Amino acid sequence: MQTIYYQDELNDEFAGDHIQAKTIDGSYRYIRDGVFGKIAHVFWYRIIAIPLAKCYMKLHFHHRIEGREALKKAGKSGYYMYGNHTHPLCDALIPTMVNMPVDVSVIVHPNNVSMPVLGRITPYLGALPLPDDMDATKNFVRAVEQRIKENKCVMIYPEAHIWPYYTDIRPFKDTSFRYPVQAKVPVFCLTNTYQRRGKSKTPQIVTYIDGPFYPDETLSAKAQKEMLRNAVYETMKARAKNNTMELVHYVRKQDNEPV
Repeated sequence: MQTIYYQDELNDEFAGDHIQAKTIDGSYRYIRDGVFGKIAHVFWYRIIAIPLAKCYMKLHFHHRIEGREALKKAGKSGYYMYGNHTHPLCDALIPTMVNMPVDVSVIVHPNNVSMPVLGRITPYLGALPLPDDMDATKNFVRAVEQRIKENKCVMIYPEAHIWPYYTDIRPFKDTSFRYPVQAKVPVFCLTNTYQRRGKSKTPQIVTYIDGPFYPDETLSAKAQKEMLRNAVYETMKARAKNNTMELVHYVRKQDNEPV
């Protein structure tokens, strides 16, 4: 078993991709709904990504989804989904599989659109990179709002940083919960767990879907954000107890303690 030492649950990153992220400024195109953009989306998202994702997740991880019927409660509304961030590839694939046939846009680190080849494709798969300046922020917010108005799903990983195969839920801020509060739309969460599968060294990934959670409009916007964050966090913490296989052991490094 691998052991990883950490100091800061909010900011430590263990993805290990070492990608040089490009700057996401006002020139970055978030909305690609022209004729070419729509064709590229259908090709990469529907024809290529979904079949490959299904095959990989089923064959390698025997992936199973529990509670997907909860999504029907969203009706025809767009919605936000929050999840734990524990696998660089699976976290890109699972939201698509969970939400089919609803299209998913995923809020991502700029790394995801900075790769030499794949970085040109990920925007057509729904990647919405976090902005780096005010002009980009306006375009980013406009893109997120448009996807919700189109009755699609916007996926957010509030832990922000990848901790591979982590079996608990790290603390996260309520900042991103302002989006569903402002839009007055439902919130769901997914919790990926790693479960032992016989004598196999590869775990089974079981994804749990919970919700919907709604903002309480009788409260202030700040209180609504906090309420939604706490509801999602506590639900994910409870689901994380279903982890039965630990591949990576995380240990907090004390100040001045050598590793």
